[in-house]
Amino acid sequence: MLDSKAITKIQSIILIAIIVVAAVGGAAYFLYDSPTQSSDTIKIGVCTDLDAIGGIDTWRGATLAVEQINAEGGILGKKIELIGADSDAGLGSIDSSKVSLALTKLITSDKVDFVIGGMAYEDNLVMQDIVAEHKKIYISVSAPSDALTERVLDNYEKYKYFFKVTPPNSTALLTGFRDGIVALREYTSFNKVAVLAQDIMVWAEYVQDMEKLADLNGFELVYNNKFNPGTVDFSSYFAAAEAAGAEIIIPFIAGQDGTYFIKEWYDRQSPMVVWGDNLAGSASDYWEITEGKCEFETGPCPAVMAGYPVTSKTLSVRDAYIERWGGVPNYFATGAYDIIRFILPDALERAGTLETEAVIRALEEVDVETTTSPHFIFLESHDVMYGPGYDEQYFFQYQENGTRVPVYPRELKEKAGSEYMFPDWPGPWDDIS
Repeated sequence: MLDSKAITKIQSIILIAIIVVAAVGGAAYFLYDSPTQSSDTIKIGVCTDLDAIGGIDTWRGATLAVEQINAEGGILGKKIELIGADSDAGLGSIDSSKVSLALTKLITSDKVDFVIGGMAYEDNLVMQDIVAEHKKIYISVSAPSDALTERVLDNYEKYKYFFKVTPPNSTALLTGFRDGIVALREYTSFNKVAVLAQDIMVWAEYVQDMEKLADLNGFELVYNNKFNPGTVDFSSYFAAAEAAGAEIIIPFIAGQDGTYFIKEWYDRQSPMVVWGDNLAGSASDYWEITEGKCEFETGPCPAVMAGYPVTSKTLSVRDAYIERWGGVPNYFATGAYDIIRFILPDALERAGTLETEAVIRALEEVDVETTTSPHFIFLESHDVMYGPGYDEQYFFQYQENGTRVPVYPRELKEKAGSEYMFPDWPGPWDDIS
């Protein structure tokens, strides 16, 4: 994270102190491009779990954006200084006291001008209250929860310091997910659905929404089950879903469980198509990890990860990130990058100042192209504008040689000239003329 050429003797002493603090259980703090801490810089704090997937990606996306902006001379004549605080807030358990300690240090000791980060609903909730108390702007790169942005609407004066980039609120996200299933039915005529979800809180709303498929969209939900995190044998779940006559299986899986799920599907040549949210599938080496057994699997994926140009910036940012970090950026990385590279600079240049109220007003009027959105706009709730022409949920299918092909939205599929492909083993797709 640190450029060894930039480490002075004083910085070395600081770094040793940081390591010592981390070793005895304190929060770890990182400084980037920070020979001095002065008013000549714009300080951006990154508050997240810096040791976990998501948090690491947030830091890397932010770092790349800072390097590029500083190479161009900075913003408002000032270079950017990036300061990290480890909240230790992963997607599992969250200790609110650690989150509070990390963010409070950034604000009161490091005296950052802005904060980005976040991992889940719970840590964002804590950070919302802290930035409200200190009147500090915080832009989240995570947590698709309605409750966070509803607080802005319900008590604007208190929570106006909170903004959120993609993913959008859960209502918009789930509507897009459900629309994708409807599109799949149009491609296939399949109507019998199985839902299999990892038994963790993050998937609760998704499962509830899939239960609405029958009432709202006329699907037949023939199988609905949960499994414990750490499951490696999915044979009994597939057997039950197949016995129920499911034609589509919708997984909701975080972590490496998803690789075992998809390998079981392929090895047994299960007569169901897979269309769901398997987070393991977002890994840049997923094709290699699954030995190509993820072919024909479909799931949501940021266009930048799939290498599909939804804006003029998508591929150049993807290439720069790969060159800098050796892997493909996920939505944590692109969210952090877009905030620092495009969204915040646009607001600061129009505001002409770092004064909080002026920047809030400028952020509320942002309309800028990012890696994921032709027109990035904040809603009245300080959530991201979601829909065609703005930010969207894209579904890609793994096809030959690990290529990710866009299959939803329909307009994107048609523009790309791509086809939804069926597995090359027997299944209900054999009856499609």
